Amino acid sequence: MEPPMEPSGGEQEPGAVRLLDLPWEDVLLPHVLSRVPLRQLLRLQRVSRAFRALVQLHLAGLRRFDAAQVGPQIPRAALAWLLRDAEGLQELALAPCHEWLSDEDLVPVLTRNPQLRSVALAGCGQLSRRALGALAEGCPRLQRLSLAHCDWVDGLALRGLADRCPALEELDLTACRQLKDEAIVYLAQRRGAGLRSLSLAVNANVGDTAVQELARNCPELEHLDLTGCLRVGSDGVRTLAEYCPALRSLRVRHCHHVAEPSLSRLRKRGVDIDVEPPLHQALVLLQDMAGFAPFVNLQV
Repeated sequence: MEPPMEPSGGEQEPGAVRLLDLPWEDVLLPHVLSRVPLRQLLRLQRVSRAFRALVQLHLAGLRRFDAAQVGPQIPRAALAWLLRDAEGLQELALAPCHEWLSDEDLVPVLTRNPQLRSVALAGCGQLSRRALGALAEGCPRLQRLSLAHCDWVDGLALRGLADRCPALEELDLTACRQLKDEAIVYLAQRRGAGLRSLSLAVNANVGDTAVQELARNCPELEHLDLTGCLRVGSDGVRTLAEYCPALRSLRVRHCHHVAEPSLSRLRKRGVDIDVEPPLHQALVLLQDMAGFAPFVNLQV
């Protein structure tokens, strides 16, 4: 593509080459603009019509977009301009837009980018089941999805996701408090074979029924976060130990019905558990309280 002509605004020294005179697609796009933060691109496009055209061409070819690179808050108009021509996105993260992002803002972006593999919508509470339906139907290659703190996610929305996303491997449902055991059971039965990472943290509606079904249907599960799932108990953890040989980390802090005997089998396998054994906790407490504690062997 030839760069647009633009008045020089002054005499140019003989032999001098302006930045815009360099080949756009061979030099400027892959070697210059690809290294410029999104925040700076917003400023660059204001310099001239030629720079605006260059930035738009770069944005149209983006594979990864993280709104955090623009700043902690991004106006709706800025997001619309940045993504208006993008049709090849593979990764999309929109957490900084959580206060205002709506279905009307998101659905057109999802429709234009069927190659999406990773989407992060943590805290985007203004969305609805419609947005998740568009994602599930239009992005069949989706592998990673974060819906943490999205209170609108319910069982029906999760069923649609489980039915239409065969490549799903990582799912963050932290604080999606409308979800109950039945929804997680359906997810496990439909997509459990490919799941590697799942967070159900901070959901008092999730119990052993869901955990046991996950264990029986997710042989490749490596990371499971059950932090604050008050209905989860030792039965669920024992089933994980029996059926999940790939498990590498388990989070059960504030799961008050999970007893140490159910965790010991996982500890022996080297699984990273965020709750220390009772003996270790007692020794650490002793170290804090007694002056002779440095002589205590904490490796007991």
